[in-house]
Amino acid sequence: MTEEAMVVLTTCGNDEDAQALARMLVERRLAACVNTIGKVASTYRWKGEVRQDQETLLIIKTTAPRLTELEQAIRESSKYDLPEFIALPIATGGAEYLQWIRESVAEPKD
Repeated sequence: MTEEAMVVLTTCGNDEDAQALARMLVERRLAACVNTIGKVASTYRWKGEVRQDQETLLIIKTTAPRLTELEQAIRESSKYDLPEFIALPIATGGAEYLQWIRESVAEPKD
């Protein structure tokens, strides 16, 4: 797996849970940056029923090698039965910004 920069999307049921998750992901070097967007209206089908809820969207910047551990952290922290985890490769971006992402999530060297 390359060190390709990625954007990961997930949601939380409220801003407080989203902020706690964002901080934990950055502290654990699983994310370089997490943007939280509150009061996102979500319409979805769950257990045969169409539902509408307010959620907080997290936009997570990371790299491909961190995806497995990042997904595990989201699953463990989420209050949802089935947390959203969508990973998208960043096709292009500022070279210095993409390098910052890679450096921010790199395992610390002893």
